[in-house]
Amino acid sequence: MEPLFINIETSTDICSVSLSRGTEVIGHRENQSRDHASTLGPYIQQLLDENNLKVKDLSGVAVSKGPGSYTGLRIGTSTAKGMAYQAGIKLLAIDTLQAMALTATKQLTDPNTIICATIDAGRNEVYSELFDMSNNTVRQCIAEIISSDSYTDTLAKTPMAFVGNGAEKISKIIQNPNAIFIPEIKPSAVYMAELTAKAFNDNDFADVAYFEPFYLKDYVATVSKKNVLKQTS
Repeated sequence: MEPLFINIETSTDICSVSLSRGTEVIGHRENQSRDHASTLGPYIQQLLDENNLKVKDLSGVAVSKGPGSYTGLRIGTSTAKGMAYQAGIKLLAIDTLQAMALTATKQLTDPNTIICATIDAGRNEVYSELFDMSNNTVRQCIAEIISSDSYTDTLAKTPMAFVGNGAEKISKIIQNPNAIFIPEIKPSAVYMAELTAKAFNDNDFADVAYFEPFYLKDYVATVSKKNVLKQTS
């Protein structure tokens, strides 16, 4: 019998959950309310109830490990860890950008295409990682500021497909006939199933106690100026 997984994606303002059997997605919930804390748990429970399952019936729970929103990643990770610990099932950590890139390979035909998977990091900055059509990383994830000169060397030699919620922003900056933009491929639990199944079959499990998501940038807490001004001596 194929293993069952809950997949959790909360790296952006989209809260997404899927239930998969092997590599097949058999249930899905998603919204863009940004209220991950109150939405994630009910979505998971709905998918389990609809399929007459309990958490202990799962083979594992997979969480998108980032990069992305600090708060979103924390919520997804803590939920996945709690499920794995309480039910004694495996925890799997899936690369957010790799899942999108894998999805893009199914829509592209040129085997030489380089895929740039992106997460919007504000202003003209994105988190990005480059992949080939075999879903292998050809440049590790970095935070970078996009300009009209970005990727000119690669675009001069081969097609380059931009996916993720940073793709639309990039399309307004980079004008090149070799640039392909697929902004509709965004972080989603639906795209995680294949990588989740592979990680499980490869025994590539995350440590429930010590796993931390990939933030890329350090979280910086700021103090509201309004609160400071209201303080009294």
